[in-house]
Amino acid sequence: MTPETVLTVFQQTLELIVVLILTVLLPALGVGLMVAVFQAATQINEMTLTFIPKLLITLLVLMMAGPWMLQLILDFTRTLIGSIPMLIG
Repeated sequence: MTPETVLTVFQQTLELIVVLILTVLLPALGVGLMVAVFQAATQINEMTLTFIPKLLITLLVLMMAGPWMLQLILDFTRTLIGSIPMLIG
């Protein structure tokens, strides 16, 4: 196993992690920004007002994109396991 193959597998893993994380974090960031603008406009400083919408949107995104995210992980794992003979040989 050469250093190039290790780096390639590591790069693919990091790319998959970034895609999965951004899928969940970007909607929560958008909702948080909208709630922050609302709080700034109305001068309401309630901590639960920011927490509850972000929690709900995160759960909604996980329910909607969960099967797709799981399929990405499974495809990557199957490809990685299938390529073990080529990686070590």
